[in-house]
Amino acid sequence: MHSPRQIVFGFLIASLALATSANAQSAGQRVVRKAPTAADWDAIAKLPDFTGVWEAGGGGGGGGGGGRAAAPAAAQAGTRGGAAPATGAPAARGGGRAGGRGGAGRGGPSLTPEYAAKAKATPPPAAEENLTANCLPPGLPGIMTQPYPYEFLLTPGQVTIISEAYTEVRHIYTDGRPLPEDPDPNFYGTSVGHWDGNTLVVDTVGFAQVPRGLNFPYSDKLKVTERFQLTDPDTMSIETTITDPLALTAPYSMGTRTLRRHRNWTIAEYICEENNRNGVDENGKAHINLANPEASPK
Repeated sequence: MHSPRQIVFGFLIASLALATSANAQSAGQRVVRKAPTAADWDAIAKLPDFTGVWEAGGGGGGGGGGGRAAAPAAAQAGTRGGAAPATGAPAARGGGRAGGRGGAGRGGPSLTPEYAAKAKATPPPAAEENLTANCLPPGLPGIMTQPYPYEFLLTPGQVTIISEAYTEVRHIYTDGRPLPEDPDPNFYGTSVGHWDGNTLVVDTVGFAQVPRGLNFPYSDKLKVTERFQLTDPDTMSIETTITDPLALTAPYSMGTRTLRRHRNWTIAEYICEENNRNGVDENGKAHINLANPEASPK
């Protein structure tokens, strides 16, 4: 025989579980995915071939050629886990412009008066306060600017991107679902993609306030749009555009990043807490170990 207190407690636990389930469904999780058919797999075969391991090269942060090149200088600043810093700290110090990479020769993003004031009021963190230097992975779009490789997997209704940095995984849903209206905020948001000819167009919303490689403050209305396209059989371009109706007066282009495919590469293990990707050279200078001795021969 249960006491009234036990009955009430059990009712509260059950109500909490139902509320949690309802919240997850309202955040865009209520999608039942059918088992893929042979026709679904045939459709994948007709899409551009994004599969395999890709490394930043050309105009990006790594190097092409036959082996993994040295990381960019920004990534060699001695972050504990070896990934490029992505503080997400505001950097604007006047007017409505924040410093950073702008597209087509422009300056940084143009902030609204409210967010320009926020940027001025928030000093950049000290190097030792860089959260990504203490193994907190950067969110989107920062995770897509790392010097480490990425692996792309195409399956019916989804594109999966595995970043070697921090061993992070992105899920891009291409099954026709809409963007969630009230997404749960997280590191990488909720990504929904569609094919525009040979270009994969991905919109992502639902971002938590964590380091994500942006040097200006942003709101919960932040949206990241990426366009993935093959420019030749083993070269991919990624154009990234940021919109935020509360923080930005106009879309902000982060420019185009280039990836080169290495069909005989595999993703290496990356354990930030063990500091297994950082080192010191013979001159005592910190560097990132981009080599993968356990991977397939390069």
